[in-house]
Amino acid sequence: MLIPPDRKALAGFASGFGQKVLLTVDTEEEFDWEAPFRRDGHGLKHVGEIARFQSFCEDIGARPVYLVDWPIASDPRAVDIIGDAVQRGAAEVGVQLHPWVNPPFDEEVNTRNSYAGNLPQALEAAKFTQLRDLIESAFGTAPLIYRAGRYGLGPHTADMLRQAGIAIDTSVRTLFNYSHQHGPDYSRHPPAPYWVDEARELLELPVTTVYWGILRQLGIPLQRIQRHIPTFYAAFSKLRLLERIALTPEDVTAEEAIRGIDIALDLELPVLVLSFHSPTLAPGFTPYAASQDDVERLYDWFRQVYAYLGTRGVRSTTVSEIVDATKSQPGTAPV
Repeated sequence: MLIPPDRKALAGFASGFGQKVLLTVDTEEEFDWEAPFRRDGHGLKHVGEIARFQSFCEDIGARPVYLVDWPIASDPRAVDIIGDAVQRGAAEVGVQLHPWVNPPFDEEVNTRNSYAGNLPQALEAAKFTQLRDLIESAFGTAPLIYRAGRYGLGPHTADMLRQAGIAIDTSVRTLFNYSHQHGPDYSRHPPAPYWVDEARELLELPVTTVYWGILRQLGIPLQRIQRHIPTFYAAFSKLRLLERIALTPEDVTAEEAIRGIDIALDLELPVLVLSFHSPTLAPGFTPYAASQDDVERLYDWFRQVYAYLGTRGVRSTTVSEIVDATKSQPGTAPV
């Protein structure tokens, strides 16, 4: 999972699957993104806004996957709102592990340990197992998809997920590198889904990020140079020669996202994975929504993006549909 896959590992999809979109929501507690990590002091004030967002998704034809962490899965209001959508088949629920707020609490709270994959194998597994069991009990369904909080995969995560019956991991954030803060480096990972193991039991579904611009074929080597010259990449982006576009409403405009969608579709990606953090649904809880106007811009982003996806013939998919479409498929998808 931490090493870019060989081309032979790229996943084939069933004939007729086409190109679809999966909306993932990092459904989590509110905390100060600029402060040191802590076990307490978080909030859940935005949870009521999830009901508005779910209704909005049903209006635009999106079926969100709520990747819930411990505080969310422990909150009766969140369980009621999300659980209702899950029971109606209008949403799905998965696992997101924030180790600093997830028992057992046996590790020091710091930046390195905020990546669950950096924890001792037994502790990572214990935290994950308690969370998965809580989610299954709270929502009445066994989760099939996992995202490590902060995209923090580790050397033992794949085995842990396979043993737990998780079918899809979506922790890889293609083209991003978190090694400067003790996290994983995904700068060379492809955006296409791929099999983590030879038995093809665990599918990696990367969060979609692409390069756009006339220099996009040089994106990875240029990004490596940027590590040593911080202003190097910014100049290319300002001149619109090379942009890294993540499919998220957080700090990415709808116009930029649509350019990224065009590239992703040209790459023939079978699934475009959108993502954002649930506290952005209310003002003041993330850097991306300081005001209610910012929140409304998020909704406008989704309106524009889903309208454009519709013009390109891209419809929503689900975790279950992806699992079914990749079973026993021998071919490989494009990079």
